[in-house]
Amino acid sequence: MSRLNGKIAIVTGAAQGMGEAHARRFVAEGAKVVLTDLNEERGKQIAVELGENAHFVVHDVASLADWRRVVDETEATFGPPTVLVNNAGVLGPIVSTVDLDEDAYLKVCAINQHSQFYGMKSVIPAMQKAGGGSIINVSSIAGIVSIVGAPNLAYVGSKFASRGMTKHVAAQYGKDNIRVNSVHPGYIKTPMMAAATDEQGGGIAALVPLARMAEPDEVSQVVLFLASDESSYVTATEQIVDGGLTAQ
Repeated sequence: MSRLNGKIAIVTGAAQGMGEAHARRFVAEGAKVVLTDLNEERGKQIAVELGENAHFVVHDVASLADWRRVVDETEATFGPPTVLVNNAGVLGPIVSTVDLDEDAYLKVCAINQHSQFYGMKSVIPAMQKAGGGSIINVSSIAGIVSIVGAPNLAYVGSKFASRGMTKHVAAQYGKDNIRVNSVHPGYIKTPMMAAATDEQGGGIAALVPLARMAEPDEVSQVVLFLASDESSYVTATEQIVDGGLTAQ
């Protein structure tokens, strides 16, 4: 498999869940991948499993300085990044708007929204130097509709912001052959989702027209398409991966 031969990718939140699936799929398809996460032990373990085309970096996505360090280390290790998957994110507390406190609101926005700004800001000059690239911002179906069961206002707001920032940057940098798209997963079998559904009582499959939750790699297949040259004329789009949930 060689759909990403020659690509150099940064994947955030790559120590578990969808980020891990994206990193594994990318390496299998020929990319060189820098995996980033705060979970150093697990991140290093995955990178070792993936071999010489994978490299792990401890990374606080809510820090612009950390982003600059990650891009510098990517260039030093593999070369200028040509793919960025802004995957890292958190749900935050499951509370009403009135009960959402300021610190929790700011933390969710910092990780889900500000990190994607920092990532794009940091990687675009390297992509310009490389002659182009693909940025994939992982949002959510909560960035498409006001979905029942979304954990809190900050989560929904940050996911809508991801969608808007995607379109703005895509319009700005298309001339540089930089494509920017957002991916909007529904209910995916990840550790983060498992914790949330336990708190909310589960029963999610009954809500989905396909009658099941998705495996992380089913999202990775869409992310792979956007990272590859197969999507060379696809930019500023929303790719929904939700088993038909938002059609209802």
